[in-house]
Amino acid sequence: MQEDYNKARKLGKKEYNKAVAEGRYPYLTALDDLISENDTRGSYPVGYLEIPLDMIAGTKTAGRQKAFADNFMPLLEPHSEFAMKWSSLYDSQMEEGIRDPIKVYEYMHRFYVQEGNKRVSVSRVVGAVTILAEVNRIVPEPREDDDYLLYKEFLDFYNVAPIYEIDFSKVGSYKKLADLMQMDFEHPWPLDLQQRLKGGFQYFDKNFQEKFAEKLRINSSDAFLIYLNFYHLDEMQGLPESVLISRISKLWNEFLIQSNDDEVTVIDRPQESGSAFRTQSVIRSIFGGSSGYSKEKPLKAAFCYERPQETSTWIYGHELGRNFVENKYEGIVETLCYDHCGSEEELRAAIDDAVSKGCELIFTVSPKQMTETLRSAVHYPKVKFFNCSINLSHSRVRTYYARMFEAKAVIGALAASLSSNHKIGYLADYPIYGSLAEINAYAIGAAMVDPKVRVYLSWTSMKDSNWREIMEKNEVELVSGKDFIRPEKASREYGLFRLEENGGVRNLAAPVWNWGKFYELIIDACMDGHLDQDPGSQAINYWWGMSAGVVDIITSEHLPYESKKLVENLKRATMNGSINPFRGELRSQNGLVQKAGGHSLSEQKIITMNWLNDNIVGRLPRLEELTQAGRDTVAVSGIIREDDTIA
Repeated sequence: MQEDYNKARKLGKKEYNKAVAEGRYPYLTALDDLISENDTRGSYPVGYLEIPLDMIAGTKTAGRQKAFADNFMPLLEPHSEFAMKWSSLYDSQMEEGIRDPIKVYEYMHRFYVQEGNKRVSVSRVVGAVTILAEVNRIVPEPREDDDYLLYKEFLDFYNVAPIYEIDFSKVGSYKKLADLMQMDFEHPWPLDLQQRLKGGFQYFDKNFQEKFAEKLRINSSDAFLIYLNFYHLDEMQGLPESVLISRISKLWNEFLIQSNDDEVTVIDRPQESGSAFRTQSVIRSIFGGSSGYSKEKPLKAAFCYERPQETSTWIYGHELGRNFVENKYEGIVETLCYDHCGSEEELRAAIDDAVSKGCELIFTVSPKQMTETLRSAVHYPKVKFFNCSINLSHSRVRTYYARMFEAKAVIGALAASLSSNHKIGYLADYPIYGSLAEINAYAIGAAMVDPKVRVYLSWTSMKDSNWREIMEKNEVELVSGKDFIRPEKASREYGLFRLEENGGVRNLAAPVWNWGKFYELIIDACMDGHLDQDPGSQAINYWWGMSAGVVDIITSEHLPYESKKLVENLKRATMNGSINPFRGELRSQNGLVQKAGGHSLSEQKIITMNWLNDNIVGRLPRLEELTQAGRDTVAVSGIIREDDTIA
């Protein structure tokens, strides 16, 4: 009908004028104008598919480009031949629907119409969501930018779960989705799962677009991924719209965090939280504060471990911290320990029990526990949740970690000063956020003492890892190992140690993770009421180091007094800020990272660094080279993808 064409043309002219006013090209984008033959590796047919109309970005050629505004609404005069054909197609659509598929080219996860521009236009006018299309995919030339890496990841996802609608904006998101679904990119996903995922997303997308999209700088796919961190996909089936909208509203701050450039607020000193967060003496907390905690009404805190502390040096360190605060407050603070929280079900049961017993603070000590910690934080909004990780940005759960790189830099300098052949070693565990800062700080600290030093890197989380063989082969005697002794399997292979000719080791120095001090600071703040202040849309990470007393170094009696003096002087310089391993010129194995000068890497760049210093002999492991425990940890807080290598 002519009247319907006029209405559509009015929408087209409105969009045209808006584009002109905003300085945008007002017509359809032509793919042939965007790319050349040198940009692609050719094309291949994908097949006949129902494609999302909102992912059609333009036309293949410039032929009908100016007949439409960039939203596919018509622009030509009402009595033109084009208008008559459009109106006829509209009538046909209303009577029997559009049967003939359009032809499109897909490039970088967007569609460009070769045949069927009017069918797309009419379908959008009548409110259709998808349209049948014959799809050909144009393969881009490999590049190093994030757009290409994201598209490559989408193709990996599409090969096992052909769903076009899910359109993430950040590299790594498809992998996170696979992890949440407990799937991979190597095996086709079950058809039932694909259907539930597609249907669940479409239901979420409809409600998100109607109620929230205009208020947030985040697309519905990214929001859906956040939602799945808190709620299971299976719950979407039969979920009332009112419940879904209520859940999305509860996650408002999480969406705000992801839509901001600064995702995490890093607090590197207790007194710098920005909201009067400060530590008070225990006496003031108990007697002068407003909290009213006492032996009759203690502050209760729960510590949730993946497994018993006897089996893990990492957990053992946190258990020492729990015991410290339990003893320090002499009944004013009561702690509960749950040491079998390896699965989501076990952790959920532990948290439920802790809350039922009145716990106000709950600490989970592994990045792998973050997903269930998040869900529980939404379920129990009055409880304060902490997860020991770094760079996992969520407003509901505050994260914490120690600036262990400060101690590693000092120990690296000590190792280099004691080496007779310019060779030292480093045993790393998991390639997760924060770990490369520690490795690089060790290597940089060593190079500051001995510019010729080489650091031989070995990963204990790699399958069939034999670090001793690597060190012996390269004549390395001084090695930085684990930071803790494992009670169940006591070994002297921790801290900085020297490999003896008889196969034994001699300990020289060790970094100290003083979790007791950290938990003391948090508990003091809770007693004073400063943790009650809602962080709003901020994700907060407490990242404290030597100056807060959370990190320290102990030295052996076997060290010469000159070496002990070196350690003490470097510690003081680190605490007052006069020495920073990441200040000034930095060079990775692949070239210059930072030019010479007085500035230092930002906290975010230190946390997320994915390069190795130029004096390191070794590389990041590939995902398939890791043990299952390593893969599980990297899936949550890792810094490598399956195709990453740093040689």
